[in-house]
Amino acid sequence: MRGSLLFLCLFSVSCWVNLMPTAGDKIFHFGACRVSMSMTEIRAGFTAIKANIQSRDPIRTLSILSHPHSLHKVKSSDRCCITYQLFTFYVDKVFKHCRTEDSFVNRKISSIANSFLSTRRKLGQCHEQNNCVCGEESMEKFKQILANYEGLNVTSAAMKSLGELDILLDWMEKS
Repeated sequence: MRGSLLFLCLFSVSCWVNLMPTAGDKIFHFGACRVSMSMTEIRAGFTAIKANIQSRDPIRTLSILSHPHSLHKVKSSDRCCITYQLFTFYVDKVFKHCRTEDSFVNRKISSIANSFLSTRRKLGQCHEQNNCVCGEESMEKFKQILANYEGLNVTSAAMKSLGELDILLDWMEKS
């Protein structure tokens, strides 16, 4: 009996610790979904490679994430849905095609991708519980982002999207 009580106590503490954000994590509210992520780590990784990635962008006149289909105009009720879609987009399309000859840059990309994968899992759980509502406006914005991406060759589109990561991060922090 005593061992069971001790086990239950340790298990409870373990669960509580796992639910607490770690140092540097920030909790984001996307509609009904709450997600913690290490924005400091992602920003530091992106800052370290931003100039390198953006210098690989051959088309400076086109943006995949910004105006006129700005994320900043997304309704608060649609933020969970479009955030989940964007994290899926980055994990499934962007990070897979961002490889360089520079191992330092590749490690930073991999680290950012792992953070996105973890956050996408958390958002996916909330999304599956029907806490994310996808409004028509957010679906249209995401379709435009995909159209912008698919209008370029895969490598150029991936590098451009990665180079615009600060647009997404800024939007998340301002939401």
